[in-house]
Amino acid sequence: MKIGFGSAADWGKDEGSYHASATDTLAPTQSIRYGSSTLVSPGQTFELGFFSTGESNKYYLGIWYKRFSDTVVWAGNRENPVIDSHAFLNISGTGNLFIFEAQNIMIWSTNSSRSAKNPVAQLLDSGNLVVKDDDTESYLWEVFDFPSDTQLAGMKLGRNLKTGVNRYLTARKGVDDPSPGDFTYGVDHNGFPQFILREGMKKRFRGGPWNELSFSGLPMQVRPLIVHVVVVNTEEVYNTYEVTDKSVISRFTVNESGLLQRLVLYENTSEWTNMLTLQNDLCDNYARCGPNGICKINQRPICECLEGFVPRSEREWRVLNWTGECVRSTPLDCQEREEFLQIENVKLPDLLDFKLDERLNLEDCRAECLKNCSCTAYANSNHNGSGCLMWFGELIDIREYIAQQFEQNIYVRLPASELGK
Repeated sequence: MKIGFGSAADWGKDEGSYHASATDTLAPTQSIRYGSSTLVSPGQTFELGFFSTGESNKYYLGIWYKRFSDTVVWAGNRENPVIDSHAFLNISGTGNLFIFEAQNIMIWSTNSSRSAKNPVAQLLDSGNLVVKDDDTESYLWEVFDFPSDTQLAGMKLGRNLKTGVNRYLTARKGVDDPSPGDFTYGVDHNGFPQFILREGMKKRFRGGPWNELSFSGLPMQVRPLIVHVVVVNTEEVYNTYEVTDKSVISRFTVNESGLLQRLVLYENTSEWTNMLTLQNDLCDNYARCGPNGICKINQRPICECLEGFVPRSEREWRVLNWTGECVRSTPLDCQEREEFLQIENVKLPDLLDFKLDERLNLEDCRAECLKNCSCTAYANSNHNGSGCLMWFGELIDIREYIAQQFEQNIYVRLPASELGK
């Protein structure tokens, strides 16, 4: 990566007004230019400036670690790179940031509807670039509302339900190409939150629904280095994290291949360690075993139909093609007696056609599901045994867990005859 190094410097719009003084703020009389000026956060943690990658002649506004300049955590004009090393960044008198090419053609802006009397842009030690009035701490705009491919400590991933702001990660197109790729990772909130990785519109990985303790498809840590905070209320749905050991730096990324990784940098080291990859095995692939199938990583083959179901095409299953659905051995009939099969330690199915009632306990949830002929399964929505989730239609993306930390159970509706009752 090629960047504008040297100490951060103030530049006026006229190159004759150069002042070599390190700063973390940008005012309307100043600008940032490739190769000569940057902003550096107060604790020398992050740096902002223009960079290019590989042999490319495309230039991007970015934020990177001051000590590790190759680790870019945010790029502003990803969709519209500058083909001109003389580009510069300005802040207007009302508080909008602009990138101009040498011919004063504007190619990117923050486009904020709010304005300030004395605006400044400031790079914080969190890695957040904020725009604010010089004498206040209220932000008119901030980078943390517009992530690239990296979540930093304190950055929210999720939705502000009042303002409509949706913060999600978008992978790079390639190792040396920071333009937006096909993979995105963020909160899917259609009444109950879960994190989903998509390639285009296709789901590739799902973190499972939130149970007030964890997402049922994401691993929990014992004595965690990373403390996750999840907020779900009428105004916001988001996840953020903090690092408990101040000698450790951590970032969470979606890479160009769609892998979701937790990377850490320990004190006195210069190499990032891959602490965690969310996609651990084949069972983490979305809907690996098709509708009404369950993935069991410790058995071969890894896919089987749920009890009471059989493959629609035995021939396809024999050649390990599990994309076709499993169908019921005996169709449901509300006129006949029906029961529920308990399946332990699973990632709950995708929330495609479901109902949530947080007032019901497990026994009431069973009775409510039994009353509705279309209800195919139910489970507690909370880890403490309260709340009711009911599914209607096919059950998709279920996997079994061996670890005891996953104590989420689901109850699948079957004819009593299938259970020998």
